[in-house]
Amino acid sequence: MPIIRNRTIVEDGFRTLGAQDPITDGDIIISLERFREEHETLAQRSGRTGVEVPNDVRAEDLLVELATVDLIAIDFPIYRDGRGFSTARLLRRGGFTGELRATGNVLRDQIAFMERCGFDAYQVAEGKSLERALEGFKDFSVTYQDAIEPRTAPRTAPRTAPRD
Repeated sequence: MPIIRNRTIVEDGFRTLGAQDPITDGDIIISLERFREEHETLAQRSGRTGVEVPNDVRAEDLLVELATVDLIAIDFPIYRDGRGFSTARLLRRGGFTGELRATGNVLRDQIAFMERCGFDAYQVAEGKSLERALEGFKDFSVTYQDAIEPRTAPRTAPRTAPRD
C-alpha cells in the first residue's frame, strides 16, 4: 500500500497486524494494547516495530514506553479532532526520532500542519488521492508560528524576527 513519506509517495514496507494475526519477522505495526501485552515476543523477533496509538493517549506516557520502536502511527478518527497534532508535537519535543505517521482521516487541507507538528509520513484515508494530498504541502509559502522541523523537508521561508 503506498503512503506519503518525506513528501514522496512510496510503497509502505510495514504490515499492519490485526489483533489475531500472528507476530512474525519483518516490519510490522501493532496496536498499543498488543504492544503492551506481547512486549517479550516482540523483543525476540527481527524487523522493525511500529505501534499504532489512539489520539487520546498522553504523549508523556508514551515516550518511555515506546522509546525502542521505529514508528509511531497516530490515528485521526475524525477531521475535527486535533489531539493527534499535540501528541506528535510532544513526542518530537520529548526526543522521539523515529517515523511519526498520521493515519485515519488524513486530509490534504491539514497535511502541512501535520508536518509542522512533526509528522513525516501519512497514510491517507482509503479512496483519497495521494497526489492530491501532496499538493497540501504547497498551500503555505510563509509560516510564522514555531514548529517542530521535519527531519527532511526543506524550509519554505526564512524565519524573521518578530516585530515589536
